[in-house]
Amino acid sequence: MKFDFQRRGLLCVVSGPAGSGKTTLCRAFSDADSSATYAVSATTRPPRTGEKDGKDYHFLTREAFQAKATRGEFLEFAEVHGRFYGTLKDEVIEHIRAGRDVLMDIDVQGAQFIRKSIDPLIQEALVDIFILPRSEEELVERLNNRGTEGQEELDLRLRNARKEMKHWAEYSYTVISGTKEVDFEIFSSIIAGERCRSHRLVPETDGSDEEQQEFGI
Repeated sequence: MKFDFQRRGLLCVVSGPAGSGKTTLCRAFSDADSSATYAVSATTRPPRTGEKDGKDYHFLTREAFQAKATRGEFLEFAEVHGRFYGTLKDEVIEHIRAGRDVLMDIDVQGAQFIRKSIDPLIQEALVDIFILPRSEEELVERLNNRGTEGQEELDLRLRNARKEMKHWAEYSYTVISGTKEVDFEIFSSIIAGERCRSHRLVPETDGSDEEQQEFGI
C-alpha cells in the first residue's frame, strides 16, 4: 500500500513587538522553503528607503485602503502607530487551497481578528506564534540598532510594545527570542510539526471503497 497525501496550507500568524524579529523570521523561512510564502500586507504608511510596492507592502492611500475594507477585501486589518495595515483575503485563501503555507507578521489586534473568523478554512489552517523578547532592555537595543525610526516614533513603538507583550499567552506557541539562528530553528520546528498533524493530511486515493477503508476514510 502506497501512502500519498495532500494537505491544505497553514495560515501561520506571527506576532510580537516591533524589533522582535518576526518579519525577519517570516521572510527567512519563506525564502528557504518553497512550500511557504510570505503574505504581503497592505499599508497606508509611506515606503521606507529601498522598499518596493508589491514586494515589501502594498502601499495604499488611506482612501483606497478604507474602500477595500468597506468591500470586505481584508482578512484582517487594524490601525497601528497611526497607520492602517491589512492582509488581502483572496491572496491568502488561494495559497491555502493550493497547499502553500502563508506566513503573516501582524500585530495582536490582527491576530485576534483572525481567531474570530467564521471561515472553516481559516480556522483549520490557523497556527499562531508570538515572538517574545527576553527583556524590555533587549527590545530597546534592537530598535535602536535598526535606525529606521526617529525618537518620537521610537517612543511610540516602545509604548505599544509594552502593551503587545502582555498578549503572549493568547498564542498557541511562544518563542523566547535569542539569536536569529536559534529563533529560526525553533520557528522551523513548529511549522514542521504543524504540517504533520493528522487532521491536515488527506490521503490521495483512486476513489475505490476498498482503498478508502485502507486509509481509514
